[in-house]
Amino acid sequence: MPFDASDERTDEDLLLAFGAGEASAAQALTLRLTPRAFGYASRVLKDVAEAEDVVQEAMMRLWKIAPDWRTGEAQVSTWLYRVVANLCTDRLRKTGRGVALDAIPEPEDDTPGAVDQMVAAERAKALDDALDQLPGRQKQAVVLRHIEGLSNPEIATVMDIGVEAVESLTARGKRALKAALAGQKAALGFEDG
Repeated sequence: MPFDASDERTDEDLLLAFGAGEASAAQALTLRLTPRAFGYASRVLKDVAEAEDVVQEAMMRLWKIAPDWRTGEAQVSTWLYRVVANLCTDRLRKTGRGVALDAIPEPEDDTPGAVDQMVAAERAKALDDALDQLPGRQKQAVVLRHIEGLSNPEIATVMDIGVEAVESLTARGKRALKAALAGQKAALGFEDG
């Protein structure tokens, strides 16, 4: 596989691939994880050189455990942040600038919470139900435009119609969706205010 910084595999998949001997997986994972780990270490240590050393050591530990990584037990990024936090704490202690581990902020978790996931699922279901009420061509045009992100000329090609027909179908479809969803705004968490 050629070197590609935009590898779409998960962190865990990349780590497992590296553990199986795929060097490019390490490159992709390094490019993905190092900037955030470095930012975290440099904020804690207030020293760029120290932060670079900490992140390099943390990444070396990650590569060392790659062949033995136990799938599903921890996120790779969480594991790496924990190692970086521990290394930062050790460095601060050695230099007399010690800080309690509890004083180091936990890394942010980008995963939506349970309530947010439930709200998103309800919204998706309401949208699917409303889309199912649209005539076939309107639904197709709206989905291609607003969910798949195709341009009007691309939709015209897909549907074998003119661009003006696409614009008309999407406009009518959006109006119908708005009407179908209007009574559900409060229930879906879209209250005006």
